[in-house]
Amino acid sequence: MVVITWNRRDEALAAVERLCALPERPPVVLVDNGSTDGTADAVRSRFPEVDVVALGENLGAVGRTVGVRRLETPYVAFCDDDTWWEPGSLELAVKLLKAYPRIAVLNARIVVEPSGIEDPVVAELRDSPVPAPPWLPGPALGSFLAGASVVRRDAYLACGGFNARLWLGGEEELLATDLLSAGWELCYSEELVVHHQASRVRDSRLRRRNGLRNTLWFTWLRRPLGPALRRTAFLARTVPRDRTSVLAAWDAARGLPWLVRERRPRPRTVERRLRPLDEAQRRSAARKYVG
Repeated sequence: MVVITWNRRDEALAAVERLCALPERPPVVLVDNGSTDGTADAVRSRFPEVDVVALGENLGAVGRTVGVRRLETPYVAFCDDDTWWEPGSLELAVKLLKAYPRIAVLNARIVVEPSGIEDPVVAELRDSPVPAPPWLPGPALGSFLAGASVVRRDAYLACGGFNARLWLGGEEELLATDLLSAGWELCYSEELVVHHQASRVRDSRLRRRNGLRNTLWFTWLRRPLGPALRRTAFLARTVPRDRTSVLAAWDAARGLPWLVRERRPRPRTVERRLRPLDEAQRRSAARKYVG
């Protein structure tokens, strides 16, 4: 189990307490992304059994890769400091990954707390339009939500983990397409459950800025020219016309030299298979660059 956190000491402590109480007793690595509020020391003091990695800077999603490399288990669950896994879900995830060796990622059902209702994104996962091979035990996915997922360690590392340039915010899409291009499958599992109680300590504007930038970067890194142009045009028409969107577009444009160097459109077979996601994303109630 890998948890990433930054300057949320109380929430990190609560998250680790829940994880340590799970009946599966997973080894827990907490990666502190350079907190200044004493998070790392507090977790070490209260939970000596947890492997705490205190980074000197905020690496964002790459902190997960740091944690994955610390573990030797064949499967690794991710958890954010405002999410937690329901007892029994990790045991089931292990059984599924053992039974289906071509699955690289299992995405759990997400329940929003304290209301107890499903996250709006769950309907999109459950009704994923991605064609699934007949053997897959659930809907096939074109991306996933890291904080509610279990990954196959070898597949995750072979594809490089999360990209450092994307930092945090929609960083999963690039890794997901690289996994699919390498022949792996991503799957939604209704029986796995993660609870999410969104932290009040978050910068929603920065989150939106990074999310929009990363969507543009992913689009031009992995999509063919035609779909990339159409996706960019759709975003230009639909995102809020405000300072955050302008800054996101500027951030994306500043990455142009890197995009040119790293651009590798995904295989045609993968592009065809994931094409139905374009319409699903246009209709998405969960994928909105607002806030």
